[in-house]
Amino acid sequence: MALVSLLEISIAFTCFLIFQFFLIKKKQHRPFLTNWPILGMLPGLVPELPRVYDFLTEVLEDGNLNFLFKGPTLGGLDMLFTVDPANIHHIMSSNFANYPKGTEFKKLFDVLGDGIFNADSELWKDLRKSSQSMMSHPEFQRFSLATSLSKLEKGLVPLLDHVAKEKLVVDLQDVFQRFTFDTTFVLATGYDPGCLSVEMPEIEFARALDDAEEAIFYRHLKPELVWKMQRLIGVGGELKLKRAHAIFDRVCSECIASKRDEISRGRDNISSSSSKDLLMSSINVDTTKYKLLNPSDDRFLRDTILSFMLAGRDTTGSALTWFFWLLCKNQETVARIRQEINTNLFPGNKTDGSVSYDSDSFNPQEVKKLVYLHGAICEALRLYPPVPFQHKSPTEPDVLPSGHKVDANSKILFCLYSLGRMKSVWGEDAFEFRPERWISESGRSLHEPS
Repeated sequence: MALVSLLEISIAFTCFLIFQFFLIKKKQHRPFLTNWPILGMLPGLVPELPRVYDFLTEVLEDGNLNFLFKGPTLGGLDMLFTVDPANIHHIMSSNFANYPKGTEFKKLFDVLGDGIFNADSELWKDLRKSSQSMMSHPEFQRFSLATSLSKLEKGLVPLLDHVAKEKLVVDLQDVFQRFTFDTTFVLATGYDPGCLSVEMPEIEFARALDDAEEAIFYRHLKPELVWKMQRLIGVGGELKLKRAHAIFDRVCSECIASKRDEISRGRDNISSSSSKDLLMSSINVDTTKYKLLNPSDDRFLRDTILSFMLAGRDTTGSALTWFFWLLCKNQETVARIRQEINTNLFPGNKTDGSVSYDSDSFNPQEVKKLVYLHGAICEALRLYPPVPFQHKSPTEPDVLPSGHKVDANSKILFCLYSLGRMKSVWGEDAFEFRPERWISESGRSLHEPS
């Protein structure tokens, strides 16, 4: 009897161990996406496209910050998704030279030409340094401030007053996109397209930007053969992209011709505002210092305008939209921001909360005092980054800090949207909007190193 009892206990213990092993294994390695023959993991990803960023967040949290996606056979969609901070630092800093944008990136973003988004190596360095020089120039800084204040006073505030008076419903995302489109276009070219007004007109250049971005996004999810075939036939998003490409060429060409005409008539006839815009600065760029830039080539100027428009409109417009959406859900944060502004920028305000504001006396340096506002903006950018993912490709085989081996020309995507939600990076409250995480114990802005 003792032998039988011992045998039963042994069998029961063995079954328990087997059950525990499979339970733990299933929990730790939950198959979000099945790798099907020929089709790869694409069939499982397609239904998740409406919530693709949240889905990738779940996959990466479950996969220890990394996930290898297998696309259809011969489709060229195999890629490594990573939000591992060590991997990102390796790619963007310690081994940056091995990770240019590459030819694959340029094929996907071909509409941008040879602008800073597509450029690599020495050309990218020249474009980056020249852009920094232009935008840090005191005259451009003053021009930028004057443009923003003017658009606020003559565009945004009158529009919101009209909406409130007429009790209308307005899409704030559309409003902010129009605001940033106008300000960016003025800063880039010196001309105001008038997109932000009570009439809310449709501007073809703005619509073309939306169509181009949508087509580029779906290029990341389609086999190259598919979207190239669509482009050849002229259907779907590729047809929209082709039309957008033509609009970019025409509008930029008109701006460049007009600017060159101003120069040919003599500098005395050039208005003070148009002489400070980025197009004028690009035409006058110092080619002895930036040898790879060619301001006499209209194509170079076209790519420069388009790069500035893409960078300025969508990033700022998206950031403003999500920032105010978060403020609507966090009234305590709104109260603290108002108190900080009144205390630091308008100390002479009346106790009833009314604000006496003079735009002519505004000093942008005083904004540095707004530590809590800075933290709130950083927190909004963490949760809703305007550029939700970034694409890289190594020129030589490499081994990432996570241990993943990557071949030359393989695709690596780090999802910045997911990175901001990783509990292993930000803690258990990663999904919460908490501006305080960006403020040190001494009350200063906290810098999170890359």
